[in-house]
Order: sequence, then C-alpha cells, then structure tokens
Amino acid sequence: MRIVLVEQSRVGLKIMSTMLRQRGHEVYEFRDGEEAIKYIEADEFVELVITSFESLTISGLQVCWEARLLAGESRALYVIAMSSTYDGHSLERALDSGADDFIAKPPNDQELHARLRAAERLLAAQRKLIRLANRDPLTDLLNRRAFLEKAAAARDRAIEMKMPLSAIIVDIDHFKRVNDTYGHDVGDDVIRTVAQELNNCSSVVGRLGGEEFGIILEWQTPEEGFEVIDRLRKVIAGLEFDTALEPIRVTVSAGIASGPITESIRTLLKRADLALYSSKQNGRNRVTAFDSIEATIEPGSTDAGTVAA
Repeated sequence: MRIVLVEQSRVGLKIMSTMLRQRGHEVYEFRDGEEAIKYIEADEFVELVITSFESLTISGLQVCWEARLLAGESRALYVIAMSSTYDGHSLERALDSGADDFIAKPPNDQELHARLRAAERLLAAQRKLIRLANRDPLTDLLNRRAFLEKAAAARDRAIEMKMPLSAIIVDIDHFKRVNDTYGHDVGDDVIRTVAQELNNCSSVVGRLGGEEFGIILEWQTPEEGFEVIDRLRKVIAGLEFDTALEPIRVTVSAGIASGPITESIRTLLKRADLALYSSKQNGRNRVTAFDSIEATIEPGSTDAGTVAA
C-alpha cells in the first residue's frame, strides 16, 4: 500500500517506516502534519494514513479530520491514529476525529501488520462500493452524476491554472435502428466499443445515458480538442461489428464547446449539446463546434480549423 506516515519524533519515524517498508509498503514520511495533508491531497493513490497524535504543526487528530474530508465519498482512504496514551478516552477522540483505527505507540510489529491486513480488506470493499456508485455497469465509464462532478472539478482546475477546457457530447447515430434490427446484444457491444475508444482521449469521460457520452478535455486548445474528437469519429466509423445477419458499421456525431471557463460546466455542456444537434441536423457522422454552429466538417475533411473556435 502507499502509506503516509506522520510522526514528530525522528527516531519513531525511522523505526515505523522501516517496519512498514520491510513488509513491502511504499512509505512517505512527514513530521509536519500540514505538509502531510498537502501530499495526501495531491497524491490520489495514497491509501493509508498513520498519524501520531503529535506533529510539528497541527495535531494528529486534525490530520485525521483533514484526511477524512479529503477522502469524502469518492476515495478509499484508511486512517490510523497512534498515541502513547492507549485508553478509552484517546480511542474515543481518535474515532470521533475521523480515524478508522487506533493503536498504541510504539506499535508492536505483528499487531501493526495484522491491522494493516484488516485495512486492506476494508479498502478493497470501499473501492468496490465507490466503483459501483460512480461507474456505468455496461461501459465502466463514469456515470452521469460522477461525470458531472469530475467535469466541475476540471473546470475549477482550468480556472485556477488558466488553462483551456472543452466540453464534448457524442451520440451514436441511428442507434435505435441497430437495436431494432440486430438486437440488444449487438447494441450493447456497440456501446461498449465506442466507450472504449472515447475513454482513450481523456480521464473525464462518462456515459450520460443511452447512446450519449460526455467528454471533458483539459490543456488542449479548442482547435486541438476538435481534432481529437474528429479523429475519434473517424476511428469509430472504421470499426466493424459482427452480427447474426451481417457485419455492420456505425458512426457518431459530436458537438464541442470551449470556454469561457468562468461559466458553469452545465452551460458548456448545454452548448456542446446544441452543437451536437447541429451535427445531427446536417447529416450526422460529423463534429460541430458551438462557436461556428452553422459550419460543419464533412466526413473525411481534415480542415478542423474551419469550425473550431
């Protein structure tokens, strides 16, 4: 596991980190509680926090509380508090501050690792629940709620770092015809395959419902974002699906909207949806940028700049 260890004593820090590393854990050592919290916030792969009641800046109890807030409902994170005073009052304070477990300091090696094995079991269960709550079961993409949350967070990053941001809505063309003609098994296969292709372009990709998908592109200009989604459109148009009747191909239409990022993510997505509607109205199998809603790229065209903002 990736573990953040917070202990004011240099000697105690060294002893515990050695204990943990000998069992194969990846340990990041901190004497300063505030620095530890900053690291936990920045590194989403931290799974376990072990903190003494004492640290150089903030108390271990506050580290527990801050770590629990960072985890929220979307991150599996286990917190263990330690204190040289091992009594009912200390245990109560630790658990009330957001800790999942409490151990005496210095910990016994066998007891510590038994507790870590229990933590691993609970973390696995947490990760499964989080995935069930946030992922679409057919495609394993973000579900609508989780996508909107991730999209809003991406928009906040874009504002803070003054970087470009684009919202894209993608829809499979004539999907009802696929279901009606070839069956829902083929329809599911089409949705899964399209989802896999779309998932390659961004970390924020979700299934919004049915055959409709949402994408948030960070760090890319509107022109670059247009090129990304138009390239994916062409890839998807080249895929072939086996059916009981005959091999088939499908196409997708898309709309893209970029900034200003001071507006809400829902506004950006609404504009992307309007651009998607324009793509559908103008023949499908194309991408339309909201800022040039009357101009679309014909299938096979390489001149993305004619419609990108």
